[in-house]
Amino acid sequence: MLFQIISFLLDVASGLLTGACLLRLYMQWQRVSFANPVGRLVFALTNWLVLPLRRLVPAVGRWDLSCLSAALLLQLVQYLLLWLLLGPEMGLAWLPWMAIFGLARVAVSGLMGLLIVYAVLSWMQTRSPISDVIARLCEPLLRPVRRLLPLVGGLDLSPLVLLVLLQVLSIVLGHLQASVMM
Repeated sequence: MLFQIISFLLDVASGLLTGACLLRLYMQWQRVSFANPVGRLVFALTNWLVLPLRRLVPAVGRWDLSCLSAALLLQLVQYLLLWLLLGPEMGLAWLPWMAIFGLARVAVSGLMGLLIVYAVLSWMQTRSPISDVIARLCEPLLRPVRRLLPLVGGLDLSPLVLLVLLQVLSIVLGHLQASVMM
């Protein structure tokens, strides 16, 4: 029971920080301004780790690899701490793979969260800086689905379809991550 509690708390803390690093990377790639509440939150959560890594890891085009490195490092630390709790009888060869799968699962969960917030905000028809940021982040993901899926009765079902696809991807990633442990 204690291991489950510690594992859960580690997952929440590293998931939040990893997600913030990935959101920073995605916002920079989409050229979304950070002069809004979402951007300020992302900076507050990630500057302590991303800024020192920027001295070591250069950006490549629009990709800020220090954000990606920070996210991967956070996942590595999470799984290293879990390994230390489990005991050294398990080797360390699985650690990088677990971190990569963990990073992918955080990315998928983050995209699902963005889509849910986008859908809720679209129902309310609010105009706020946050809704504009969320829309700018979700539109590139929804565009390919909208090309394939027409409006049904005037409703845009692309967020729902994309959520289902991301949930399937999350299940696949979970099974692949579990198979690495065996």
